[in-house]
Amino acid sequence: MKINYNTSTLHLEDMPLDIGYASEKVALKNYSDETFTIGGQNGFTQLVISAPFIDDTLLAQMKEIDSLLSLNALGGITKALVTANTKTDIPNSEEWLVGIDTDEMFGDYYGIRLAPGELGGELTKALFVISKDGAVFYNEIPNSLDEPFNIDKIVVKIAAANNCYTGKGCHG
Repeated sequence: MKINYNTSTLHLEDMPLDIGYASEKVALKNYSDETFTIGGQNGFTQLVISAPFIDDTLLAQMKEIDSLLSLNALGGITKALVTANTKTDIPNSEEWLVGIDTDEMFGDYYGIRLAPGELGGELTKALFVISKDGAVFYNEIPNSLDEPFNIDKIVVKIAAANNCYTGKGCHG
């Protein structure tokens, strides 16, 4: 998959984890060096965003997601922001888990690590909605690192993922 960044074309090392596949439970570290897990079946709908860098546009989108989830009474969603390393300046958030992919499991399992070259080893800008049964319900990987996520579609997909769980999975 090709990802545009400024005047460069970047590539992913692997194919991204697709819709319908089981997500992997991975361990991340926060800035206090505490470990937490995301992905896998945990009984909660999960929203996971990765990025090679955190900019004002991404932070604004995260705030917009929070507002829309609140307006639509979609509570109980686990939200996480993931980067590949500690060089990325991530603001503290009470609404979002903020994690560093120190052992590279997230980038590898979800197939979103950028190939060697400019930004090599970083995680591309990506978003995954994981249903309560641990399946990837929706993913969005913009073709450009400057391209915003489709917030309206994300909220619809989160609502659907949150409401579809019957104990038998979303696809059964």
